[in-house]
Amino acid sequence: MRLIIGMTGASGVVIAVELLRRLKELDSVETHLIITEGAELTIRDETNFDIFEIRRLADCVYDVNQMDASIASGSFLVDGMIVVPCTMKTLAGIAAGYCENLLLRAADVCIKESRKLLLVPREMPFSRIHLRNMKELADCGAVIMPPVMTFYNTPPDLNAQINHIVNKILRLFNLPDNMSEWRQPALKAGEQLSR
Repeated sequence: MRLIIGMTGASGVVIAVELLRRLKELDSVETHLIITEGAELTIRDETNFDIFEIRRLADCVYDVNQMDASIASGSFLVDGMIVVPCTMKTLAGIAAGYCENLLLRAADVCIKESRKLLLVPREMPFSRIHLRNMKELADCGAVIMPPVMTFYNTPPDLNAQINHIVNKILRLFNLPDNMSEWRQPALKAGEQLSR
């Protein structure tokens, strides 16, 4: 499986780093990474990671302005693309088909070739413009997955929340995850649900 991972300057780059770390463990997955200039700033501001350490987690790394890269062409076969975290600027660019850099072009190629495109937008609250752009992309087949906190699995800390989001991403690509299934006990015949 070939996957393109796009990191933009939104908050939450730790989710992308954990995703790359988990994908690195899978011999069956080849990763192609694009890190925007904004993402590099966010990595510096939000984490203790070295940018070179993150790049080493991917099989191939591209400069965001490398428009002649293989992933800019529909003839280069990939199984999909994940933009995590995804800024509203990037989301708007993809929705408008504005391919000014490699990340936007690669996402555009995924849409035109009917390949899976998963966007993890980091913003709150969403404006009507954000929602309109998300709907436009969902109508084009993209999956919109804001990194929403989970409570039903009683996560003990932030790392558990990050792990849950990464598991959701992996599951959408039918890749191994370590997420427990939700199992609500069934009622016995004639038993009432208590409130």
